[in-house]
Amino acid sequence: MADREPARNHRFDEDLIGLDPSDPEAQAFAAHLDRMERCEPTFTIEASLHGVAEFADSSNRASGLKWWLAVAVAALIVLGVLVSSWDIIVRAVAWLSQ
Repeated sequence: MADREPARNHRFDEDLIGLDPSDPEAQAFAAHLDRMERCEPTFTIEASLHGVAEFADSSNRASGLKWWLAVAVAALIVLGVLVSSWDIIVRAVAWLSQ
């Protein structure tokens, strides 16, 4: 079975002329440019989930202090969801017990 080459990014034909398309650093830079120029609505659920996925991807690439900050942000988000859920459950039980 022949190895299939990944789809060539159009950036190497337009913006990154002269760079080697098989170079991993050039591919990463092309992906970075694609992310920076993405214009999508940010007020939809799909866009919000896409933003969370981008945060997860970027935190996986981070190291050191940036990684710890990403972990802290994720932990604070989870803590906020847990506190909100607990508050809703307590209020619902109190309302049902009346």
